[in-house]
Amino acid sequence: MSTTNFPTPSQETQVVTTRKTNTAKNAVIGVLAAAVLGLGGYMVYDKNKNSETIQQQQTTIAKVTDEKSDIQVSFDASLARLDSMTSANTGLNSQLTDKNSEITKVKAEIRSILNKKNATAGELARAKKLIGSLNDKISVLEADVARLTGENQTLTNDKVVLTQEKEKVTQDLVATTVVKEELEKKVDVASTLNASNIVITPVNIKRNGKEKVSSTAKRVDKLLVSFDVTNRIAQPGATEVYVVVIGPDGQPVATGTETFTTREDGAKSYTAKLPVEIETAKRKNVEFAFAPGANFQQGSYKIMIYQNGFLIGEGVRELKKGGLFS
Repeated sequence: MSTTNFPTPSQETQVVTTRKTNTAKNAVIGVLAAAVLGLGGYMVYDKNKNSETIQQQQTTIAKVTDEKSDIQVSFDASLARLDSMTSANTGLNSQLTDKNSEITKVKAEIRSILNKKNATAGELARAKKLIGSLNDKISVLEADVARLTGENQTLTNDKVVLTQEKEKVTQDLVATTVVKEELEKKVDVASTLNASNIVITPVNIKRNGKEKVSSTAKRVDKLLVSFDVTNRIAQPGATEVYVVVIGPDGQPVATGTETFTTREDGAKSYTAKLPVEIETAKRKNVEFAFAPGANFQQGSYKIMIYQNGFLIGEGVRELKKGGLFS
């Protein structure tokens, strides 16, 4: 049996086969390692790409959210202007009513856009434009408020002035009325007639119709009363003179139940009412006859003459009892 250090042919074949197998294995391992490294790199790249996209989306969302918030603030400010203006001047209610449908439509469209969670940039731009239009309308109404406020203030001032003038005119009118009434009273009193030359003549009527003056009571048939009336300022025209005859018993001798009104004693029964035609500053003679309807009594008969409620004159006539043969 021989011993050697050199491999036998079978051993060499085995060694070659082993080397080939190891080389193939190493190649596969290298390919797999490269694939793993490539996949890891792609995953890192894809992750970075997704992160960048997400960041951009978040930035866009934040920008849209901020813009929407700004639009909401602007819209709220417009509504506040509109509310304060409406409450500031109720005189614009009619004008606001006329424009209310248009304003309501604009506000509704703005609210519709702002209430959307995912409002687009175009919709937000539309909302901005609508708010601008709304602010223009509000500015016009604010100008109207300022104008009407100024006009109202002017009217208020004018009303104050007119009220003061009216009060002054009223006071002047009252004062004038008082003065006028006082003057009228003075003129009324001053225009009262004056009676003068009062003559009372007792008359006896004979059987033949002739008249004779008699102072004996039983022979007197009537009293003939005559007097003059005049006044320097009395207006021409008709007036009435009342005559009251007071008998010896102190009672008025009335021919009826009618009365007239005196300034001091109120209502009085009268004996005769005489119409008199007055001429300014001219003397007018008045005459009437009085018969009591019964025999005259002994004593004094007083004649009282009234005009305009005042006693303007009086006279007295004494009738005697008379003797046996009188």
